[in-house]
Amino acid sequence: MGRSPFTLAAAVTAALPGAEVTGARTLTADGDGRFDSAVASLADGRELAIRVADDDESARELAAEALALRALTAGARAMLPFQAPEYIGETRLADARALVTELLPGFQIEAPLVPAGRGAAESMGAAIAAVHTLPVSVVRGAGLTTRSAQESRDELARLVDAAASTGRVPARLTVRWRDAVADDELWRFESTVVLGGVQATSFLFHDDPERGPEVTGIVGWHSLAVGDPAIDLSWLSTAPDAAGDVHAAYARAADRVPDPALEIRARLLAELEFARWLVHGDSLRRPDIVDDAASLLEALAEGLHNDDLGVIASRSAGVDSAMDALDRVPVDAASDVDTSMQTDAYNPNELWHDDDSTSDVSDAAADASRRLEVGGLETEDLSSVRGPVSESPDAPERTAEDRRRSDVPTRPDGTDDDSPEDEAQRAARAALQRWKSSDSV
Repeated sequence: MGRSPFTLAAAVTAALPGAEVTGARTLTADGDGRFDSAVASLADGRELAIRVADDDESARELAAEALALRALTAGARAMLPFQAPEYIGETRLADARALVTELLPGFQIEAPLVPAGRGAAESMGAAIAAVHTLPVSVVRGAGLTTRSAQESRDELARLVDAAASTGRVPARLTVRWRDAVADDELWRFESTVVLGGVQATSFLFHDDPERGPEVTGIVGWHSLAVGDPAIDLSWLSTAPDAAGDVHAAYARAADRVPDPALEIRARLLAELEFARWLVHGDSLRRPDIVDDAASLLEALAEGLHNDDLGVIASRSAGVDSAMDALDRVPVDAASDVDTSMQTDAYNPNELWHDDDSTSDVSDAAADASRRLEVGGLETEDLSSVRGPVSESPDAPERTAEDRRRSDVPTRPDGTDDDSPEDEAQRAARAALQRWKSSDSV
């Protein structure tokens, strides 16, 4: 498409009559080419983001985004400790659908770079919990999708069967997934309001002088629904350093009965994104997508070693012994995540590839591929999600002194009187300096 920012900005006046546009620029986080997008500056000081759909699928996404943002009433927004983009209006540019929303400031962090400890990780967990605490009437009243625990379970069972029917899923994965779906203990949860598959780059941060990076906004509301809360935590398979703290902060902030199988289902959902990619390619009769998905599934199966989800059926081992599976998946599965929606994000050169580096996969297939970010990043040793309780059973037992020496950070001068929290804070700040590069706008 390649529309200029000025052309896009001019369309803002159609969505917002009376608006006086004084400037236009491209979004620094300009996504993956599925949308033409720009920032329009108004005379009253506001900045708005406009996105124009590239095809029918992206048009449906914009329509869903508009519906979800309009469902977030003032009362619902007041319950959130962060901002969600304000819906401004819709219009058409030629035959293409266009959505105008408020531009939210902030920087974004890729999952592998989210540090443990205070700051980003804990703020992300609390933010997800806040979404899940919203009244389900917010979603139901807008006519958005609502799934019970059983309906979520049935949907995954159909996905597993569809993937297996292609003949390209390793047998051990099919058995693993079917055992998990059959385990009643996994599916005793309360459905909540969910974003429908949040990613690390859905969060926008501000650096608080005292508390470090804190979530100030969330983008990507087009899959807003009522369903399994685990779907918004499945991205943590790509954030091994921060996963434990995100889960812990989430558990502290969640306003409902604890869900002991939450982490297990989140890992299962992460794995099943590969199956979803396979089924998508098979439905399109695209051998290239099918072969790519099959290679990812083979890599996943090889990384499982002797672990399987069957241990879930025996609760004696507890949650800590389940889903310790994904060792490594190929980096070539990674693909860009579209966050061009409402943010002028920091560090774009690190977070997104140039448009000329995109593959020749169709736009519909690319959308499915984007949902597979979980498969493109190293997730070696998932036991790090749970910290010290996940140490290898073959490792020699550590004494209290060993644990103290290894767990307490040491200063450059050799002293170790800093708390782990202080060290985590410094790590977060060091990471922040990497995120806020000279490419920031």
